[in-house]
Amino acid sequence: MANPPIGKLDHIGIAVKSLAEARKFFEDILGASFMYEGADEAAGFKLAEFDLGGLTIELLEPLGPNSFLHKFLEKRGEGMHHLTFNVPDCKSKTAALREQGVRIVDETQWSPTSFEAFISPRAAHGVLIQLGSGYPTLANDPAWLKGKE
Repeated sequence: MANPPIGKLDHIGIAVKSLAEARKFFEDILGASFMYEGADEAAGFKLAEFDLGGLTIELLEPLGPNSFLHKFLEKRGEGMHHLTFNVPDCKSKTAALREQGVRIVDETQWSPTSFEAFISPRAAHGVLIQLGSGYPTLANDPAWLKGKE
C-alpha cells in the first residue's frame, strides 16, 4: 500500500541573478501576479513571491558573493532551487524520515508552530526538498501579508 502524500506543495523556489529581470519574464510573459517580497539579510538573499494560476513561484536573488545562492548560481546557473511542501506535524515527520534512512541536511525550529527541514538532493534524485510548517517557511502563510495590505 502506498504512503499518503507527505504534504501539499507550497511553492517552487527558483534561483535568479536579478529579481527585476526575472520578474519581467514571470509577470509579462507567463502572466504571474506579484504577491509580496522580502529579504533575509543574515542568510544573504531576497525573494519575491508570485501566483501563477494557483501555483506559487518564489524567485530568489543572492545578496552578495558570500550568499549560498551566489555559490549555487556560479555552480549551476539560474533555475529551480527547491520544492517546498507544507507538512503537517513537520518535526515528527522529519524524525520519521530520518529513521527510514532519508538524509536530512538542515533543521530549524522557527517558533512553536514553525519548523523546517531539508531533504538532501542526494537522497531525492537531485532535488532539494524543503519540508515545513508555518511562517517563515511557507510562502502561503498569512503572516507574510500582515502589514502589506
